[in-house]
Amino acid sequence: MSRLSTDAILALLGIGTALALFLFFVPAGAAGPVLDPKIDAALAKKKGAETAVFAGGCFWGVEAVFEHVKGVTKVVSGYAGGSANTASYEQVSSGSTGHAESVRITYDPSRISYGQLLKVFFSVAHDPTELNRQGPDTGTQYRSAVFYSNGEQKRVAEAYIAQLQAARTFARPVVTEVTPLKAFYEAEAYHQGYLARHLTQPYIVYNDLPKLASLKREFPALYVDD
Repeated sequence: MSRLSTDAILALLGIGTALALFLFFVPAGAAGPVLDPKIDAALAKKKGAETAVFAGGCFWGVEAVFEHVKGVTKVVSGYAGGSANTASYEQVSSGSTGHAESVRITYDPSRISYGQLLKVFFSVAHDPTELNRQGPDTGTQYRSAVFYSNGEQKRVAEAYIAQLQAARTFARPVVTEVTPLKAFYEAEAYHQGYLARHLTQPYIVYNDLPKLASLKREFPALYVDD
């Protein structure tokens, strides 16, 4: 999916609507700036490819946020937490499969660390204090979760959540699950790159485009704008 420029958002939404989103969106209920992780994986010395899997509500907006993050090479929407035979949108939407709408992020560890991805996830990609919901979407399929694939990811994620809690970064407790990744199942093709193809859809306008505005404002050094 090609990334979407700020100019394109302004042109398609109209300047008034877009500026309102840029000016008034408050990221994820944070009481103050979201902290850099004290415990993190060091940047790799050589270019490579690693993956991270996060769940934070509807995958359309989370996917779009990470498509604009420096060092990220690919983002795929999908399902994690349940079994292969229930990994379809219709079944997952029932809230009874154990799956969460998730994204698999492929990134270059020489350009961005796992901890920095977590910082973006907790600050602008979703609200980690909402239990089994995200904005207008409710159910366990919209829960907040970090699906780790190795011990290092688990260590960094748990330490970062503890750090955020101790600093009282959010007005409410963080409810994000940290759980092992058993499998990731790609979502149906029509979900991939959904935001870029539905810019004027009301759900996207009010729930997801503000996340991109916040990413650019809060993380200018990490933001990639084609």
